[in-house]
Amino acid sequence: MEELLIPAALFFVALVAGAVDAIAGGGGLLTIPALMFAGLPPAMALGTNKLQGTFGAFIAALHFWRAGEIKLHEIKWAALIALVGGALGGLMVSYIEPAFLQKAIPVVLVVVALYVLLSPRISDVDSHARMQLSLYSLTLVPLIGFYDGFLGPGTGSFFAISLVSLVGWNLRRATAHAKLLNFCTNISALTAMIYAGHVVWLLGAVMIAGQLVGSSIGAHMVIKGGTRLIKPMLVSMCLIMSAVLIYKYWL
Repeated sequence: MEELLIPAALFFVALVAGAVDAIAGGGGLLTIPALMFAGLPPAMALGTNKLQGTFGAFIAALHFWRAGEIKLHEIKWAALIALVGGALGGLMVSYIEPAFLQKAIPVVLVVVALYVLLSPRISDVDSHARMQLSLYSLTLVPLIGFYDGFLGPGTGSFFAISLVSLVGWNLRRATAHAKLLNFCTNISALTAMIYAGHVVWLLGAVMIAGQLVGSSIGAHMVIKGGTRLIKPMLVSMCLIMSAVLIYKYWL
Protein backbone atom coordinates (compact mmCIF):
# COMPACT_ATOMS: atom_id res chain seq x y z
CA MET A 1 0.00 0.00 0.00
CA GLU A 2 2.82 2.38 0.86
CA GLU A 3 4.32 1.76 -2.59
CA LEU A 4 1.27 3.45 -4.15
CA LEU A 5 1.31 6.46 -1.84
CA ILE A 6 4.02 8.47 -3.63
CA PRO A 7 2.65 7.88 -7.18
CA ALA A 8 -0.86 8.76 -5.96
CA ALA A 9 0.39 11.95 -4.32
CA LEU A 10 2.34 12.96 -7.44
CA PHE A 11 -0.71 12.24 -9.60
CA PHE A 12 -2.70 14.66 -7.45
CA VAL A 13 0.03 17.31 -7.55
CA ALA A 14 0.26 16.95 -11.34
CA LEU A 15 -3.53 17.26 -11.53
CA VAL A 16 -3.42 20.54 -9.65
CA ALA A 17 -0.41 21.69 -11.70
CA GLY A 18 -2.26 20.82 -14.91
CA ALA A 19 -5.18 23.01 -13.86
CA VAL A 20 -2.78 25.81 -12.94
CA ASP A 21 -0.96 25.52 -16.28
CA ALA A 22 -4.23 25.57 -18.21
CA ILE A 23 -5.28 28.80 -16.51
CA ALA A 24 -2.17 30.78 -15.68
CA GLY A 25 0.98 28.71 -16.27
CA GLY A 26 3.63 27.94 -13.68
CA GLY A 27 2.61 24.41 -12.70
CA GLY A 28 6.28 23.48 -12.34
CA LEU A 29 6.32 25.58 -9.19
CA LEU A 30 4.33 22.72 -7.66
CA THR A 31 5.71 19.63 -9.39
CA ILE A 32 9.44 20.22 -8.84
CA PRO A 33 9.31 20.67 -5.05
CA ALA A 34 6.79 17.79 -4.87
CA LEU A 35 9.20 15.45 -6.67
CA MET A 36 12.05 16.52 -4.38
CA PHE A 37 9.79 16.15 -1.35
CA ALA A 38 9.03 12.60 -2.55
CA GLY A 39 12.73 11.82 -2.25
CA LEU A 40 14.05 12.17 -5.80
CA PRO A 41 17.55 13.66 -6.15
CA PRO A 42 17.45 17.17 -7.67
CA ALA A 43 18.61 16.12 -11.16
CA MET A 44 16.06 13.27 -11.26
CA ALA A 45 13.33 15.62 -10.06
CA LEU A 46 14.16 18.11 -12.81
CA GLY A 47 14.31 15.42 -15.50
CA THR A 48 11.05 13.74 -14.47
CA ASN A 49 9.33 17.11 -14.26
CA LYS A 50 10.65 17.93 -17.74
CA LEU A 51 9.05 14.74 -19.09
CA GLN A 52 5.55 15.66 -17.98
CA GLY A 53 6.13 19.34 -18.80
CA THR A 54 7.19 18.52 -22.37
CA PHE A 55 3.98 16.57 -22.92
CA GLY A 56 1.88 19.50 -21.71
CA ALA A 57 3.78 22.00 -23.85
CA PHE A 58 3.33 19.79 -26.92
CA ILE A 59 -0.44 19.56 -26.45
CA ALA A 60 -0.70 23.33 -26.00
CA ALA A 61 1.49 24.09 -29.04
CA LEU A 62 -0.46 21.59 -31.15
CA HIS A 63 -3.71 23.31 -30.16
CA PHE A 64 -2.44 26.70 -31.30
CA TRP A 65 -0.96 25.19 -34.47
CA ARG A 66 -4.29 23.62 -35.45
CA ALA A 67 -6.05 26.90 -34.69
CA GLY A 68 -3.73 28.70 -37.10
CA GLU A 69 -2.26 30.93 -34.39
CA ILE A 70 1.38 29.90 -34.87
CA LYS A 71 3.24 31.36 -37.85
CA LEU A 72 6.40 29.32 -38.35
CA HIS A 73 7.93 31.77 -40.80
CA GLU A 74 7.94 34.39 -38.03
CA ILE A 75 9.32 32.27 -35.24
CA LYS A 76 11.46 29.57 -36.92
CA TRP A 77 14.86 31.06 -36.01
CA ALA A 78 13.80 31.76 -32.45
CA ALA A 79 12.56 28.16 -32.20
CA LEU A 80 15.91 26.79 -33.36
CA ILE A 81 17.80 28.97 -30.87
CA ALA A 82 15.37 27.88 -28.15
CA LEU A 83 16.32 24.26 -28.88
CA VAL A 84 19.98 25.08 -28.31
CA GLY A 85 19.33 27.03 -25.12
CA GLY A 86 17.19 24.28 -23.64
CA ALA A 87 19.75 21.60 -24.47
CA LEU A 88 22.58 23.57 -22.84
CA GLY A 89 20.51 24.10 -19.71
CA GLY A 90 19.60 20.41 -19.57
CA LEU A 91 23.22 19.35 -19.95
CA MET A 92 24.34 21.77 -17.23
CA VAL A 93 22.23 19.90 -14.66
CA SER A 94 24.54 16.89 -15.00
CA TYR A 95 27.63 18.92 -14.11
CA ILE A 96 26.40 20.62 -10.95
CA GLU A 97 26.79 19.10 -7.52
CA PRO A 98 23.51 17.69 -6.07
CA ALA A 99 24.10 19.55 -2.81
CA PHE A 100 24.15 22.85 -4.68
CA LEU A 101 20.91 22.02 -6.52
CA GLN A 102 19.23 20.96 -3.29
CA LYS A 103 19.92 24.40 -1.83
CA ALA A 104 19.44 26.44 -4.98
CA ILE A 105 16.18 25.01 -6.32
CA PRO A 106 13.86 26.07 -3.45
CA VAL A 107 15.40 29.56 -3.41
CA VAL A 108 14.92 30.02 -7.15
CA LEU A 109 11.36 28.71 -6.86
CA VAL A 110 10.59 31.31 -4.21
CA VAL A 111 11.93 34.06 -6.50
CA VAL A 112 9.83 32.80 -9.42
CA ALA A 113 6.77 32.50 -7.19
CA LEU A 114 7.16 36.12 -6.10
CA TYR A 115 7.49 37.11 -9.74
CA VAL A 116 4.24 35.30 -10.56
CA LEU A 117 2.56 37.01 -7.61
CA LEU A 118 3.77 40.52 -8.40
CA SER A 119 3.79 40.48 -12.22
CA PRO A 120 1.25 42.92 -13.69
CA ARG A 121 -1.74 41.81 -15.73
CA ILE A 122 -1.19 42.09 -19.47
CA SER A 123 -4.07 42.89 -21.82
CA ASP A 124 -4.52 41.66 -25.36
CA VAL A 125 -3.53 44.90 -27.09
CA ASP A 126 -0.82 45.74 -29.59
CA SER A 127 2.08 47.96 -28.59
CA HIS A 128 5.18 49.49 -30.15
CA ALA A 129 8.12 47.14 -30.50
CA ARG A 130 11.14 48.00 -28.38
CA MET A 131 13.24 45.24 -29.94
CA GLN A 132 13.33 43.54 -33.33
CA LEU A 133 12.38 39.85 -33.31
CA SER A 134 15.80 38.95 -34.70
CA LEU A 135 17.59 40.65 -31.79
CA TYR A 136 15.14 39.14 -29.32
CA SER A 137 15.87 35.68 -30.78
CA LEU A 138 19.61 36.14 -30.31
CA THR A 139 19.48 37.54 -26.77
CA LEU A 140 16.41 36.73 -24.66
CA VAL A 141 15.48 33.41 -26.28
CA PRO A 142 18.74 31.56 -25.45
CA LEU A 143 18.72 32.93 -21.90
CA ILE A 144 15.13 31.89 -21.23
CA GLY A 145 15.80 28.59 -23.00
CA PHE A 146 18.82 27.90 -20.79
CA TYR A 147 16.74 28.69 -17.70
CA ASP A 148 14.03 26.28 -18.88
CA GLY A 149 16.52 23.50 -19.49
CA PHE A 150 18.15 24.05 -16.11
CA LEU A 151 15.03 24.61 -13.98
CA GLY A 152 11.88 25.58 -15.89
CA PRO A 153 8.93 26.96 -13.89
CA GLY A 154 7.42 30.09 -15.41
CA THR A 155 9.21 29.75 -18.76
CA GLY A 156 6.04 30.07 -20.82
CA SER A 157 5.11 33.22 -18.94
CA PHE A 158 8.60 34.67 -19.43
CA PHE A 159 8.39 34.07 -23.19
CA ALA A 160 4.88 35.51 -23.48
CA ILE A 161 5.52 38.59 -21.33
CA SER A 162 8.80 39.41 -23.07
CA LEU A 163 7.22 39.04 -26.52
CA VAL A 164 4.48 41.45 -25.47
CA SER A 165 6.67 44.01 -23.69
CA LEU A 166 9.72 43.93 -25.98
CA VAL A 167 8.61 42.71 -29.41
CA GLY A 168 5.23 44.43 -29.21
CA TRP A 169 3.01 41.44 -29.97
CA ASN A 170 -0.47 41.25 -28.49
CA LEU A 171 -1.05 38.70 -25.76
CA ARG A 172 -2.89 36.15 -27.91
CA ARG A 173 -0.14 36.13 -30.55
CA ALA A 174 2.59 36.08 -27.92
CA THR A 175 1.00 33.25 -25.93
CA ALA A 176 0.62 31.02 -28.99
CA HIS A 177 4.24 31.44 -30.06
CA ALA A 178 5.46 31.19 -26.46
CA LYS A 179 3.96 27.69 -26.30
CA LEU A 180 5.99 26.66 -29.36
CA LEU A 181 9.19 28.14 -27.93
CA ASN A 182 8.46 26.45 -24.59
CA PHE A 183 8.00 23.10 -26.32
CA CYS A 184 11.33 23.55 -28.14
CA THR A 185 13.21 24.29 -24.92
CA ASN A 186 11.44 21.40 -23.19
CA ILE A 187 12.10 18.74 -25.82
CA SER A 188 15.80 19.58 -26.19
CA ALA A 189 16.31 19.73 -22.42
CA LEU A 190 14.41 16.45 -21.99
CA THR A 191 16.61 14.79 -24.62
CA ALA A 192 19.72 15.87 -22.73
CA MET A 193 18.26 14.63 -19.43
CA ILE A 194 17.24 11.28 -20.91
CA TYR A 195 20.78 10.86 -22.24
CA ALA A 196 22.11 11.59 -18.74
CA GLY A 197 19.64 9.14 -17.14
CA HIS A 198 17.77 11.78 -15.15
CA VAL A 199 14.19 10.59 -15.83
CA VAL A 200 12.02 8.30 -13.68
CA TRP A 201 9.69 7.05 -16.39
CA LEU A 202 6.99 5.46 -14.23
CA LEU A 203 6.48 8.55 -12.08
CA GLY A 204 6.62 10.72 -15.19
CA ALA A 205 3.84 8.69 -16.83
CA VAL A 206 1.70 8.96 -13.70
CA MET A 207 2.17 12.72 -13.67
CA ILE A 208 1.30 12.99 -17.38
CA ALA A 209 -2.04 11.32 -16.59
CA GLY A 210 -2.60 13.81 -13.78
CA GLN A 211 -1.77 16.68 -16.14
CA LEU A 212 -4.47 15.52 -18.58
CA VAL A 213 -7.13 15.46 -15.88
CA GLY A 214 -6.00 18.77 -14.41
CA SER A 215 -6.03 20.51 -17.78
CA SER A 216 -9.66 19.56 -18.26
CA ILE A 217 -10.53 20.86 -14.79
CA GLY A 218 -8.61 24.07 -15.46
CA ALA A 219 -10.54 24.72 -18.65
CA HIS A 220 -13.82 24.41 -16.76
CA MET A 221 -12.53 26.72 -14.03
CA VAL A 222 -11.77 29.38 -16.64
CA ILE A 223 -15.37 29.19 -17.84
CA LYS A 224 -16.72 29.46 -14.29
CA GLY A 225 -14.46 32.34 -13.33
CA GLY A 226 -12.18 30.44 -10.98
CA THR A 227 -8.99 32.08 -12.22
CA ARG A 228 -8.98 34.52 -9.28
CA LEU A 229 -8.08 31.62 -6.99
CA ILE A 230 -5.22 30.23 -9.04
CA LYS A 231 -2.46 32.79 -8.48
CA PRO A 232 -2.71 32.90 -4.66
CA MET A 233 -3.12 29.10 -4.51
CA LEU A 234 -0.12 28.53 -6.76
CA VAL A 235 2.12 30.95 -4.88
CA SER A 236 1.00 29.73 -1.43
CA MET A 237 1.59 26.04 -2.18
CA CYS A 238 4.94 26.79 -3.81
CA LEU A 239 6.15 28.86 -0.87
CA ILE A 240 5.06 26.21 1.63
CA MET A 241 6.82 23.35 -0.17
CA SER A 242 9.89 25.49 -0.85
CA ALA A 243 10.03 26.42 2.84
CA VAL A 244 10.06 22.72 3.71
CA LEU A 245 12.92 22.11 1.27
CA ILE A 246 14.86 25.10 2.60
CA TYR A 247 14.43 23.80 6.14
CA LYS A 248 15.54 20.30 5.02
CA TYR A 249 18.61 21.30 3.02
CA TRP A 250 19.67 24.65 4.53
CA LEU A 251 18.99 24.36 8.26
